Amino acid sequence: MSRLEVLQDPKQRKLLFSAGLSWLFDAMDIGLISFIAAAVAVQWQLTPQQVGLFTSINSIGMVIGAALAGLLADRFGRKPVLLWTLLLFSAASGLSALATGFAALCILRLIAGIGLGGELPVASTLVSESVPARERGRAVVLLESFWAGGWLAAALIAYFVIPKYGWQAGFVIGAVPALYALYLRRAIEEPPRFTARSRTQRTSFGERFASVWAPEHRRSTIMLWILWFTVVFSYYGMFLWLPSVMMLKGFTLVKSFQYVLLMTIAQLPGYFTAAYFIEKFGRKFVIVAYLLLTALSAIWFGNAETEGMLLAAGFCLSFFNLGAWGGLYAYTPELYPTSVRSTGVGLAASFGRIGGVIAPFLVGMLVARSVGIPAIFAIFFAAIVVGAIAVFFLGTETKGRELTE
Repeated sequence: MSRLEVLQDPKQRKLLFSAGLSWLFDAMDIGLISFIAAAVAVQWQLTPQQVGLFTSINSIGMVIGAALAGLLADRFGRKPVLLWTLLLFSAASGLSALATGFAALCILRLIAGIGLGGELPVASTLVSESVPARERGRAVVLLESFWAGGWLAAALIAYFVIPKYGWQAGFVIGAVPALYALYLRRAIEEPPRFTARSRTQRTSFGERFASVWAPEHRRSTIMLWILWFTVVFSYYGMFLWLPSVMMLKGFTLVKSFQYVLLMTIAQLPGYFTAAYFIEKFGRKFVIVAYLLLTALSAIWFGNAETEGMLLAAGFCLSFFNLGAWGGLYAYTPELYPTSVRSTGVGLAASFGRIGGVIAPFLVGMLVARSVGIPAIFAIFFAAIVVGAIAVFFLGTETKGRELTE
């Protein structure tokens, strides 16, 4: 089997592309928030605390969505839950364009977050269960690489559409994935592994939750919850504030959008290198190495002052952080059996999303208190290092291992 067979098999290629596009739409919606937050803050004269709340409210919904969707996907199947979560966030995103006040906008973003948080862990589980062991890690990282396409689309919309037509236009575009759900309904199938299991074994929500914390899974669950929390905390704290941070460093709104667009391009090679290394050196190597390099990039970016240094540090930050994300999504489903796989992934992602709630709001609080950008990014440096240490000491290597039943 060649290293690229997963892309040459028509059925697997179709699944990867279909799930990947839904992933792209997720990323586009989340990415737009970082740009819309900067635009709304100017138009509505929001305080830093309000900007922090606005960027955090999406993650509160993702906490709820990830946990619920993981539990529901182990009970009713990966495909229906994937479709309903896609429809939910698309509808809420489109309605966000009609919001005339800050409170209404936050409520709609909470609902959108429930759909977004639910879709991501279910999509990664579906792909993980549908691909052979020797190509599984690479396939899931390639799935995650669609995230960079979504952020790139968000950056292009922010640069070309929002300044001309307003932030509402960004939310209208975010409703397009609802139409894609009609195609997805026919394009994907339940993984045979889940279908076979579902005919012989049904467990309650409580039993699946307890199983995730059973002695044989407890070490992995502790490690994953630490890893997810630190990665999500640092990612949403840094990237949702990236356009605003560029403005704090003295750049105009349009100029900051342009620089973030350039930094976003670096996400793609980050994913592709991680996809290569993850089957060559293993999951732990990719996650630990890329996280430590992300931590160093965070310190560099926080202390950079010139345009060239900011761009270089931002490129490295995007490259290594998103490569680590690819490893994270590939690694997590491999640590649980089929009966509780989506539950385990969903709960880990849900706990991690708590970090996504805290971080943007924390940054808003610190900015309001005139805490410097170097000190803020030092916090993210420390969080990322903690995640890398957890994987190094508590993680087990799953490269080439068949998924357990």
